Amino acid sequence: MKRFLFLLLIIVALVTGGTFWWYSVAKSPSAETSLRDFLIVKGSSASHIGNKLEKEGLIRNALAFKIYVQVSGKAGRIQAGEYRLSPSYSLFRMVDELTRGPAEIWVTIPEGLRREEIAARFASAFGQGEGFIQEFLSASAELEGFLFPDTYLFPKDAEAISVVKKMRQTFDIKTAELKDGIDVSTLTLKEIIMLASIIERETKMDEERPMVAGVLINRLNIDMGLQADATVQYAVGTAGNWWPILTKEDLLVNSPYNTYRFRGLPPAPIANPGLSSITAAVFPEESDYLYYLHDAKGQAYFARTLAEHNENVRQYLGN
Repeated sequence: MKRFLFLLLIIVALVTGGTFWWYSVAKSPSAETSLRDFLIVKGSSASHIGNKLEKEGLIRNALAFKIYVQVSGKAGRIQAGEYRLSPSYSLFRMVDELTRGPAEIWVTIPEGLRREEIAARFASAFGQGEGFIQEFLSASAELEGFLFPDTYLFPKDAEAISVVKKMRQTFDIKTAELKDGIDVSTLTLKEIIMLASIIERETKMDEERPMVAGVLINRLNIDMGLQADATVQYAVGTAGNWWPILTKEDLLVNSPYNTYRFRGLPPAPIANPGLSSITAAVFPEESDYLYYLHDAKGQAYFARTLAEHNENVRQYLGN
C-alpha cells in the first residue's frame, strides 16, 4: 500500500509539474502589444520556426511550440511568408496566426513564361480574379521579356502595378552585371531580350544556351530565317494552352512572330527569360553551326549544313 501511495504521489507531482510547466510556457512572453515582422522561409521545420520565435522573444519556449504544433496536427499548415506578430500573443494564438497564413507570401515565377501566365500565377497566389489579371496585363503591356523570373515576397493585397514594377526593377538589378557586354553587342537591349526569350523556350539546358544563341546569331547574320518553333507557339497560343504542340498548319500562320515565314527577330520578346538565357544572348558561343534539333530526351544536336541536319533528323527523330 505504501509503495502504491508513493507511486501515486510521484504521478500526481509529475502531472502537477507538467501542468504548471505547460501553463507557464504557453503564456505570452510579454505584455507588449506592438507588432513585429517575422519571416518564415520556405522549407522551415517546426523546430526551426520555434527556435526563431523564442530567440526573437515571441514565445517562451521552442520545445513547447514544437510539441503543440505536432500534437495538434498544425505543423503542416504553417505557411512560408512574412507575418506581423506580437509578443503579447499566447502560444495558442501564435500558432493560430501562423496557420491562418502570412501577411506576405512567396510567389515563384519560373523562366520562360509569357505575361498572361505570370499574371495568372500572381492572381492565384493572392486569391485574386480576372480584375487583377487585366490590371497586370495593362501595366506590363510593353514589358514582355523584362519581367524577371524569380521568387518574390509580396503582401497578399499587393496591387498588380506594384508587382510589375518590382519585376521590372529586378530585371535591371539582375542584368547589371551584363552591362559591359550589352553595351558592345551588335544588338540593342530589346533585341538581346528577344533573342534570349527564344533561347529560353528553345532549350532547357543551361550549357546549351550559348551554342543555341550562336546558331540563331549566325542565321541572323546571313539573313536566314530563324525557324524557331517557340515563336510560332507564341503566335498561336491561347489561354489554357499558351505553348501548344505545333501542326504543319501552324507553321503557315500569317503572324510577324512566325519565324518560319518572316526573317529576322520577332517584333517583341516571346517570353520572360532568365539570366542564363540573357547571358547567352549577350555572349553567344561562336561556331559555324546553322541548325539544331532536340531529341526526345531533350539532347541537342547541331549541324553546319542542311544535309547534316537532315541526317540528325533521321537519326535522332526517326523522320
